[in-house]
Amino acid sequence: MARLFGTNGIREVVGGPLTAPFATRVATAIASVVPPGRPLAVGWDGRTSSPGLARIVSATFALAGHRVIELGLLPTPAIQYSVPRVGAELGTIVTASHNPPEFNGFKCIAADGLEASREFEEAIEAAAERASPASVAYDRVGEIASDSLGAARYLDGIVAQVDRAAIAARKFTVVLDCANGAAAATSPALLRRLGCRVVTINGQVDGTFPGHFPEPTEANLADLRRTVTAVGADLGIAHDGDADRAVYVDRAGRFIPGEEMLALHARDAVARHHGGIVVTSISSPQSVEDAIRPLGGTVEYTRVGSPAISHSMQRTHAVFGGEDNGGLIFPAFQLARDGAMSVAGTLDLLARSDRPLTEMLAELPHYPMVKEKVDCPVAARDRVLRSVADELTAGAERVVTLDGLKVYRDGGWVLVRPSGTEPLLRVIAEARSAPAARALADRALAAARAAIGGTAT
Repeated sequence: MARLFGTNGIREVVGGPLTAPFATRVATAIASVVPPGRPLAVGWDGRTSSPGLARIVSATFALAGHRVIELGLLPTPAIQYSVPRVGAELGTIVTASHNPPEFNGFKCIAADGLEASREFEEAIEAAAERASPASVAYDRVGEIASDSLGAARYLDGIVAQVDRAAIAARKFTVVLDCANGAAAATSPALLRRLGCRVVTINGQVDGTFPGHFPEPTEANLADLRRTVTAVGADLGIAHDGDADRAVYVDRAGRFIPGEEMLALHARDAVARHHGGIVVTSISSPQSVEDAIRPLGGTVEYTRVGSPAISHSMQRTHAVFGGEDNGGLIFPAFQLARDGAMSVAGTLDLLARSDRPLTEMLAELPHYPMVKEKVDCPVAARDRVLRSVADELTAGAERVVTLDGLKVYRDGGWVLVRPSGTEPLLRVIAEARSAPAARALADRALAAARAAIGGTAT
């Protein structure tokens, strides 16, 4: 059986593997694993191909006898929030998140708003392999209706989670980079509702992403950093393409690594709950564990990817969760990576503490981290990982194979794992000193390059 779903949905190049027949095949498979007549929600991001692909999905669902509720162009977490609230049995989102503009894909959302389990994805993959038709007679074709309340519903829910009056009293000036993505539909309005002065860049939805690619890395956020200092803003915020992540720039224009915000919010959640479990991926830094342990918190590690984290949070009743890439999960709101909720939560934290963000971040443990990636054909992944393991595991203090290969040695660790969204190997290393982290990463990179014959990007 061919695997279609990666770490976070299906993602392919439009006009390459992702064609109209491919989209129809996927939509037919999804429709076939849900009993006919059930309501199914469809939403999409701002990519050039998203409206067309969404119409294929909606039409296929209707012709299979399902009632379709189109939620329109919204951030992924806004669609997740709406799925249970419109009574949908399942939601399908047309999105490729942070991938370059030539990509698009599909993500499935369960009736409770969580990303679909791997077991459900496997059922879809099996149905796609069978290529069974999922059509019904003319008198059983489902209706397609539109729901226009998604943005308002989502923003109302977020505002109810925070102290709006306290945030408004601080009169924050914020620069917001929407990345020409779905965040434009909600985040500017959210900040205004919270009483902020908002300066927006890349605030028009444009699926070609003319401002910068939709991955909110430090290299892509030069304009945001310059604008923050130019206008004297208190904070800079950037979303990825589908706005399930938020990353930050401080008032001095410094890019704040995602691991710092993860540790900060994890510590705050554990302190407010007087203990509790924080769930994060195996790629996350040691600083999270070190920040919450003195407050009675514990960490549960999962495979990389928000589906694994959110399902683990549901099972363990975790007080917080997320990844070190800006994808944070506030369980009191919803079990989903949520860029806008992260923004509101960060402003709420700043208002409650009445201290600068830089001061709070300085209190956290900090360990140097190196992140690299190497082009690697999907077919070569297993062979390359075996070769890297042969090089790195001899004499290691500990080896973890939960997701890829994580090797603890020399007072630090290095993780080598295949990307679930691109033909890459990701290499992450952390240690007590920058030279030690660099050395761990370089050793892994050298082993990977030797096996691949490629170069780092």
